[in-house]
Amino acid sequence: MEHYFTNNQNLKSELRQVDFENEGSVFTFFSDLGVFSKNHIDYGSRLLVDTILKEKKEVSSILDVGCGYGFIGIVLAKHFHCSVDMTDVNKRAIHLCEKNIEKNKVQGTAFLSDAYENVTKKYDLIVTNPPIRAGKKVVLKILLEARNFLEKNGELWFVIRKDQGVKSIMKEIQDRYKLEVINKDKGFYIVRAKTVDN
Repeated sequence: MEHYFTNNQNLKSELRQVDFENEGSVFTFFSDLGVFSKNHIDYGSRLLVDTILKEKKEVSSILDVGCGYGFIGIVLAKHFHCSVDMTDVNKRAIHLCEKNIEKNKVQGTAFLSDAYENVTKKYDLIVTNPPIRAGKKVVLKILLEARNFLEKNGELWFVIRKDQGVKSIMKEIQDRYKLEVINKDKGFYIVRAKTVDN
Protein backbone atom coordinates (compact mmCIF):
# COMPACT_ATOMS: atom_id res chain seq x y z
CA MET A 1 0.00 0.00 0.00
CA GLU A 2 1.27 3.46 -0.88
CA HIS A 3 1.28 5.92 2.00
CA TYR A 4 0.80 9.67 1.77
CA PHE A 5 4.22 10.18 3.40
CA THR A 6 6.06 8.39 0.60
CA ASN A 7 6.92 9.38 -2.95
CA ASN A 8 5.92 7.10 -5.81
CA GLN A 9 6.99 8.49 -9.17
CA ASN A 10 4.84 5.89 -10.95
CA LEU A 11 1.60 6.72 -9.18
CA LYS A 12 -0.92 7.91 -11.75
CA SER A 13 -2.64 11.26 -11.36
CA GLU A 14 -6.39 11.68 -10.99
CA LEU A 15 -6.79 15.35 -10.13
CA ARG A 16 -9.99 16.28 -8.30
CA GLN A 17 -11.42 19.29 -6.45
CA VAL A 18 -12.48 19.47 -2.82
CA ASP A 19 -14.60 22.47 -1.81
CA PHE A 20 -14.91 23.95 1.66
CA GLU A 21 -16.72 26.93 3.15
CA ASN A 22 -15.80 28.69 6.37
CA GLU A 23 -17.26 31.87 7.81
CA GLY A 24 -18.35 33.13 4.40
CA SER A 25 -15.10 32.26 2.65
CA VAL A 26 -15.26 29.60 -0.05
CA PHE A 27 -12.15 27.51 -0.68
CA THR A 28 -11.34 25.16 -3.53
CA PHE A 29 -8.55 22.62 -3.13
CA PHE A 30 -6.96 20.51 -5.81
CA SER A 31 -6.33 16.97 -4.57
CA ASP A 32 -5.00 13.78 -6.13
CA LEU A 33 -4.12 10.16 -5.56
CA GLY A 34 -1.31 9.59 -3.06
CA VAL A 35 -2.17 12.39 -0.62
CA PHE A 36 -3.93 12.28 2.73
CA SER A 37 -7.75 12.48 2.70
CA LYS A 38 -7.84 12.95 -1.07
CA ASN A 39 -11.64 13.03 -1.52
CA HIS A 40 -12.81 15.15 1.39
CA ILE A 41 -11.59 17.40 4.16
CA ASP A 42 -10.52 15.18 7.06
CA TYR A 43 -12.70 15.74 10.15
CA GLY A 44 -9.70 16.08 12.47
CA SER A 45 -8.20 18.80 10.26
CA ARG A 46 -11.51 20.66 10.16
CA LEU A 47 -11.86 20.44 13.93
CA LEU A 48 -8.31 21.74 14.38
CA VAL A 49 -8.98 24.73 12.12
CA ASP A 50 -12.37 25.51 13.69
CA THR A 51 -10.92 25.35 17.20
CA ILE A 52 -7.98 27.62 16.40
CA LEU A 53 -10.30 30.16 14.76
CA LYS A 54 -12.50 30.22 17.86
CA GLU A 55 -9.56 30.59 20.25
CA LYS A 56 -7.05 32.84 18.55
CA LYS A 57 -7.59 36.43 17.53
CA GLU A 58 -4.28 37.30 15.94
CA VAL A 59 -1.50 35.39 14.19
CA SER A 60 1.24 36.85 12.00
CA SER A 61 3.07 33.74 10.75
CA ILE A 62 2.11 30.07 10.38
CA LEU A 63 3.96 26.84 9.66
CA ASP A 64 1.87 23.82 8.60
CA VAL A 65 3.96 20.64 9.04
CA GLY A 66 2.91 17.60 7.02
CA CYS A 67 0.59 19.88 5.11
CA GLY A 68 -0.85 17.46 2.54
CA TYR A 69 -2.59 19.55 -0.11
CA GLY A 70 -2.65 22.55 2.24
CA PHE A 71 -6.09 22.73 3.81
CA ILE A 72 -5.08 23.70 7.37
CA GLY A 73 -2.45 26.29 6.51
CA ILE A 74 -4.39 27.93 3.68
CA VAL A 75 -7.65 28.37 5.63
CA LEU A 76 -5.81 29.78 8.65
CA ALA A 77 -3.66 32.13 6.54
CA LYS A 78 -6.76 33.46 4.77
CA HIS A 79 -8.55 34.07 8.06
CA PHE A 80 -5.62 35.75 9.83
CA HIS A 81 -4.48 37.67 6.71
CA CYS A 82 -0.94 36.40 7.25
CA SER A 83 1.69 34.34 5.48
CA VAL A 84 1.98 30.57 5.75
CA ASP A 85 4.82 28.15 5.08
CA MET A 86 3.81 24.56 4.38
CA THR A 87 6.05 21.50 4.43
CA ASP A 88 5.66 17.84 3.50
CA VAL A 89 7.86 14.92 2.44
CA ASN A 90 5.43 14.13 -0.39
CA LYS A 91 6.36 15.87 -3.67
CA ARG A 92 2.84 15.56 -5.04
CA ALA A 93 1.44 17.20 -1.90
CA ILE A 94 3.82 20.15 -2.35
CA HIS A 95 2.83 20.51 -6.01
CA LEU A 96 -0.86 20.53 -5.01
CA CYS A 97 -0.13 23.01 -2.22
CA GLU A 98 1.44 25.44 -4.67
CA LYS A 99 -1.65 25.22 -6.89
CA ASN A 100 -3.93 25.70 -3.88
CA ILE A 101 -2.00 28.72 -2.57
CA GLU A 102 -2.53 30.36 -5.97
CA LYS A 103 -6.15 29.19 -6.32
CA ASN A 104 -7.18 30.52 -2.91
CA LYS A 105 -5.12 33.70 -3.16
CA VAL A 106 -3.15 33.44 0.06
CA GLN A 107 0.40 34.52 0.80
CA GLY A 108 2.27 31.29 1.20
CA THR A 109 5.15 29.01 0.31
CA ALA A 110 5.21 25.22 0.08
CA PHE A 111 8.46 23.26 0.18
CA LEU A 112 9.77 19.76 0.71
CA SER A 113 11.02 19.09 4.21
CA ASP A 114 11.31 16.05 6.43
CA ALA A 115 9.81 17.60 9.57
CA TYR A 116 11.94 20.76 10.09
CA GLU A 117 14.92 19.76 7.94
CA ASN A 118 14.54 22.72 5.54
CA VAL A 119 12.79 25.15 7.90
CA THR A 120 14.86 28.24 8.70
CA LYS A 121 12.43 30.67 10.39
CA LYS A 122 10.40 30.95 13.58
CA TYR A 123 6.60 31.22 13.69
CA ASP A 124 3.75 32.44 15.88
CA LEU A 125 1.80 29.30 15.16
CA ILE A 126 2.85 25.80 14.13
CA VAL A 127 0.01 23.46 13.18
CA THR A 128 0.01 19.78 12.32
CA ASN A 129 -2.26 16.83 11.76
CA PRO A 130 0.70 14.49 12.12
CA PRO A 131 1.17 11.39 9.94
CA ILE A 132 0.22 8.74 12.50
CA ARG A 133 0.85 5.91 10.06
CA ALA A 134 4.46 7.01 9.68
CA GLY A 135 4.94 5.81 13.27
CA LYS A 136 5.20 7.28 16.74
CA LYS A 137 8.87 8.21 16.31
CA VAL A 138 8.03 10.51 13.37
CA VAL A 139 5.08 12.05 15.22
CA LEU A 140 7.19 12.77 18.31
CA LYS A 141 9.92 14.30 16.15
CA ILE A 142 7.39 16.72 14.61
CA LEU A 143 5.92 17.66 17.99
CA LEU A 144 9.13 17.90 20.05
CA GLU A 145 11.21 19.78 17.48
CA ALA A 146 8.49 22.38 16.92
CA ARG A 147 9.69 24.28 19.98
CA ASN A 148 12.90 25.21 18.15
CA PHE A 149 10.86 27.02 15.49
CA LEU A 150 8.38 28.91 17.67
CA GLU A 151 8.59 32.60 18.44
CA LYS A 152 8.85 33.48 22.14
CA ASN A 153 5.09 33.35 22.75
CA GLY A 154 4.36 30.99 19.90
CA GLU A 155 2.11 27.96 20.09
CA LEU A 156 2.03 24.47 18.58
CA TRP A 157 -1.45 23.10 17.86
CA PHE A 158 -2.07 19.50 16.83
CA VAL A 159 -4.85 16.97 16.39
CA ILE A 160 -4.63 13.27 17.22
CA ARG A 161 -7.37 10.73 17.86
CA LYS A 162 -7.76 9.06 21.22
CA ASP A 163 -7.44 5.61 19.63
CA GLN A 164 -4.22 6.72 17.92
CA GLY A 165 -2.54 7.20 21.28
CA VAL A 166 -2.96 10.91 21.98
CA LYS A 167 -2.66 10.43 25.75
CA SER A 168 0.62 8.51 25.59
CA ILE A 169 2.01 11.04 23.10
CA MET A 170 1.04 13.92 25.39
CA LYS A 171 2.76 12.15 28.28
CA GLU A 172 5.97 11.90 26.24
CA ILE A 173 6.09 15.63 25.45
CA GLN A 174 4.68 17.09 28.67
CA ASP A 175 8.14 17.95 30.04
CA ARG A 176 8.84 20.17 27.03
CA TYR A 177 5.51 22.00 26.81
CA LYS A 178 2.61 23.30 28.81
CA LEU A 179 -0.17 21.22 27.27
CA GLU A 180 -3.89 21.89 27.18
CA VAL A 181 -6.66 19.90 25.51
CA ILE A 182 -8.73 22.68 23.95
CA ASN A 183 -11.40 20.57 22.24
CA LYS A 184 -12.56 16.97 21.97
CA ASP A 185 -15.03 15.61 19.43
CA LYS A 186 -15.68 12.22 17.81
CA GLY A 187 -12.50 10.84 19.39
CA PHE A 188 -10.30 13.67 18.13
CA TYR A 189 -8.27 15.70 20.62
CA ILE A 190 -7.18 19.25 19.78
CA VAL A 191 -4.10 20.09 21.84
CA ARG A 192 -2.35 23.41 22.35
CA ALA A 193 1.32 23.29 23.39
CA LYS A 194 3.21 26.26 24.74
CA THR A 195 6.94 26.09 25.35
CA VAL A 196 8.31 25.95 28.85
CA ASP A 197 11.80 27.15 29.75
CA ASN A 198 14.00 24.31 30.92
